[in-house]
Amino acid sequence: MFRNQYDGDVTIWSPQGRLHQVEYAMEAVKQGSATVGLKSASHAVLVALKRASSELSAHQKKILPIDDHVGIAMAGLTADGRSISKWMRTECMAYRYSHESALPISRVIDDLGNKMQICTQRYGKRPYGVGLLVAGFDDQGPHIFQTCPSANFYDCKAMAIGARSQAARTYLEKFLDDLGECELEELIKHGLRALRDTLPNEVDLTNKNVSVAVVGKEQLFTIYDDASVDPFLAGIEGEERRGQRPAEGGAEEAAAEAPAEGMDTD
Repeated sequence: MFRNQYDGDVTIWSPQGRLHQVEYAMEAVKQGSATVGLKSASHAVLVALKRASSELSAHQKKILPIDDHVGIAMAGLTADGRSISKWMRTECMAYRYSHESALPISRVIDDLGNKMQICTQRYGKRPYGVGLLVAGFDDQGPHIFQTCPSANFYDCKAMAIGARSQAARTYLEKFLDDLGECELEELIKHGLRALRDTLPNEVDLTNKNVSVAVVGKEQLFTIYDDASVDPFLAGIEGEERRGQRPAEGGAEEAAAEAPAEGMDTD
């Protein structure tokens, strides 16, 4: 699996100026199931596709609450995502204790970027193998941030990460100008449509494989799972998919983008 002698540790630069260990970690994000984040003028929404490792197991949680005003959705190594979420909760609680107010979203993202960057610079550490979409609401309005294993982070109007997420990004780019003025219900529909475009034609969204989270003005961060997702799915039921995936070669493509055996990506 080694590309060359320059990928043995995260501190080793290749002659082309690349850190191969960081690139490998970013590949882990692409193995995870797709996650979509988008925002309007008043709300931020996360929509995530959940996987079950087998028919005997429950679907893995993809959206985690951090504080009343912020939460995350992940793609990649779920164990790394849980570790980061625990750290973020601690930061938010400490800020509330000392300042008696909510931690600004931009500040927690900046601190998270600094924490992730340490793992790309110190010998004996490895980058976090998870990508996050962070949705929050503060005095500056709603936010969607994307974080990468490279420790880069981006303030986004809308974003999708994970396996086959390019189809979702294409949808979001097409309707980007409409998102800012959307009502909450329509914003969730756009998120579900974008997520649905990442699926093969023979697979559809159900209340078992999708989670929705909403945060916004006068609304705390709320996660909808199982039966509570049904009203949202009913809103797009029967609609034709805008990004139909070709039937032939679909199985091979799905196999190529499936997580490697033994790697707990989600």
